Amino acid sequence: MQLPALRFDGKTVLITGASSGIGRETALAFARAGANVVLVARRAAELAKVATKARAAGAVALAIATDVSNATSVRACLRKAVARFGQVDIVVNNAGIMLPSPVETLDPADLQRMLDVNLFGALHVMQAAVKQMRSQADGGHIVNVASLAGRRGFSPLGGYSASKFALIGLTEALRTELVGEKVGVSLVLPGVVETPMADMANTHPDSAGLWPKALNMPTDWVVWAIFAAARLKLAEVAVPPGGALIEKLAALAPGATDVFLRGMMDIARRTQRRRH
Repeated sequence: MQLPALRFDGKTVLITGASSGIGRETALAFARAGANVVLVARRAAELAKVATKARAAGAVALAIATDVSNATSVRACLRKAVARFGQVDIVVNNAGIMLPSPVETLDPADLQRMLDVNLFGALHVMQAAVKQMRSQADGGHIVNVASLAGRRGFSPLGGYSASKFALIGLTEALRTELVGEKVGVSLVLPGVVETPMADMANTHPDSAGLWPKALNMPTDWVVWAIFAAARLKLAEVAVPPGGALIEKLAALAPGATDVFLRGMMDIARRTQRRRH
């Protein structure tokens, strides 16, 4: 799907989780749309490759190896971005990890790792970004990439869902705090996207075969949602459109939805066993 011809000339966009997947494609799309891009992730070598591609697209790119779960590192990252470009106009909070497991056997250490990145990492970035954007004459906008799994918990992604539920709640609370200010915040809620994370989940023993790979959405769909959220200051964008509404309606009959989801998982597992 071709992205709308939205331009972000002269804007500075900071993207976390920019070394692969949604973050990488978002960074390159903003680069092609005329923005300066600040690429943030832990893997310096992979960031350097993305930065090279962004520069080839005509952008000014700054790669900053950062662990978003470390608040001090995040604040230092924002300072470097501002020192280079003068301000940060858009932040895409995309860094995330997924460690599948049934809740019954979920290792608390794995849940803590997901919370450290998916929730606390996003919090550190939001806090640093809001402080910076409030000091800018034209404010700024934050786009938090959560998940449809943050609207409805299901196994074996209970821990991941928990972290994304929390991120959604945190984002909605911040949005109310910023009413009337020049700083805005949006939620983008993707379903299953064609990324290395999805590939990992499809081969993990606890989650293999639960979702047909052929139904994975292209990353362009999520990039389009991020572009729309940033340009139009939308409160929430689900990918695909309407996905979050379906999950909210399912909340009206949670017991029936539980039975349906369990049945679908059982069918997927039986299909997977037959393939092997």
